[in-house]
Amino acid sequence: MQKAARWWDKLGKPQYGGEMVISSPSNIENFDPYFSEHLTQIYTGWLERLLAEDWTIDPSIFDFKLVSPHRYLKGLLAESWEFTEPGTLVFHLRKGIHWQDIPPVNGREFTADDVVFHFHRLYGLGSGYTRQSPHHKKVIMYKDLLSVTAIDKYTVAFNWKTHNPEFILEVLVTNHSPELVIEPREVVEKWGDVSDWHHAVGTGPFILNDFVPGSSATMVKNPNYWGHDERNPQNKLPYVNKVRIIIIPEKDKALQTFLAGGLDAIDGISIEQAEAIKKTNPEILQIMIPPSGTNTIDPRNDVAPFNDIRVRKAMQMAIDLPGIAKNYYGSSVEPYPSTLSSKCVKLWGEDWAFDYKAWPQDLKDEYAYNPTAARKLLADAGYAHGFNTNIVIDSSADLKLLQIVKSYFAQVGIEMEIRPMDSNHKHDQLAFSGGTLGLDVEPFRELPRLQTGYPLNIRLRVSDPVFDAFFPRAQAAANLDETKQIFREANEYVARQHFAISLLQKPMQYSLCQPWLKGYHGQFGAISWSPPSLSFYAARFWIDQKLKKSLVH
Repeated sequence: MQKAARWWDKLGKPQYGGEMVISSPSNIENFDPYFSEHLTQIYTGWLERLLAEDWTIDPSIFDFKLVSPHRYLKGLLAESWEFTEPGTLVFHLRKGIHWQDIPPVNGREFTADDVVFHFHRLYGLGSGYTRQSPHHKKVIMYKDLLSVTAIDKYTVAFNWKTHNPEFILEVLVTNHSPELVIEPREVVEKWGDVSDWHHAVGTGPFILNDFVPGSSATMVKNPNYWGHDERNPQNKLPYVNKVRIIIIPEKDKALQTFLAGGLDAIDGISIEQAEAIKKTNPEILQIMIPPSGTNTIDPRNDVAPFNDIRVRKAMQMAIDLPGIAKNYYGSSVEPYPSTLSSKCVKLWGEDWAFDYKAWPQDLKDEYAYNPTAARKLLADAGYAHGFNTNIVIDSSADLKLLQIVKSYFAQVGIEMEIRPMDSNHKHDQLAFSGGTLGLDVEPFRELPRLQTGYPLNIRLRVSDPVFDAFFPRAQAAANLDETKQIFREANEYVARQHFAISLLQKPMQYSLCQPWLKGYHGQFGAISWSPPSLSFYAARFWIDQKLKKSLVH
């Protein structure tokens, strides 16, 4: 897979010492993968997964800026994996891994029983656990997991009701969800859970040794860490002595802290901000991050008038997407709508996706700007004079974009009030979202998003038996080609049903990196969004301390 035997030599010789400093926009409230609250955890700094990204792959081949297909992953706690029979995925664990030398685990060896306990606890499969964790009780990806069994001290078998290998690999191998990291049984047995940060123990390269709620968390080097740098196998990991996470809810404040040298990397920077910083701070490395997700207007599909497909179709045809792409985004985004997983073509290939360019003309016409046809559809649905509605938004919403959409709706008689999302403004009509359509995630993780009762379906409230049937059909597919065909059918169905009003794919953003931080080039899960790969990357990044000293005043 490597383009050159030692392409990484251009980064310089790794150095030991120093600290890596990043920020979190949310307070850290969770230290136990059993609870898995979104955007509130850093337990991936001391707990590890069975698999991880292949650190030796040249970024020109695959840069890991998006979720990684399983072909780009290698073993971490596990050395290898294989299907021993249909529906049974077996992991062979790496020998000689030890837990951190902290009571009550006291540095014992990591074994297959630890993997079994974690998944039994998470999904109610045994070891005294009969119910899934509260976070996972509606997650249908694991409902067909029948058993997790230790074959011997270093071998674990996952037995599934479904035999589709692509599904199983996406759930257990590709899946970057942070709850896949393994916690020690002794801690749970002694304290009931790992809610108290003082009880944090892992196999990872860092030890949590300080936490101030609402302020910061600090992890220090694990002196007995088992891992070595795959690029330089003679080097023990980690390189840095310390990882510090500063909690900064305000994005502008986080950026100013970074520009003052107080953070080593930051992401979510707009094109306009990046251009301004290039003029004032040319030494800062700017890394383009491809967008994942399409901005959408999410109607409640279970309430009038949005339970009428004619209304949803009219709302789509009222919006001039090419005009927005040209006049608002300056042609920096494609002028096309998205369907459920139409953008996964970037990672999984064209035969997985239902890209707009492959849509039949009659479907493209339903997404073309046509206010006359929109007004007729509204009249046919009983809204000849339009209707009033509202849309709830959070603090990250693009208000300028919503004002443009509001003006388009007004031209066909839809008056939309924009409301900030708080306790007094519940989602009873429309919501603004950037994560409903067009995500670059694993196909099997994207497909259930609109399933009846699924947690991520809370805004759209879709309940459609035709769509509900796609997921079990894909699970039961006889081969990979059949699986891909079902995904294409599901994507076309979502596009034709107009469950969400597609705007455009999000614009490109940037990650910024201080010149002294080596190894970071925008990898997904390394520095933000409750980073699922925090310990993996933080252990392998290093600080050019001489360069840092010369640049920080």
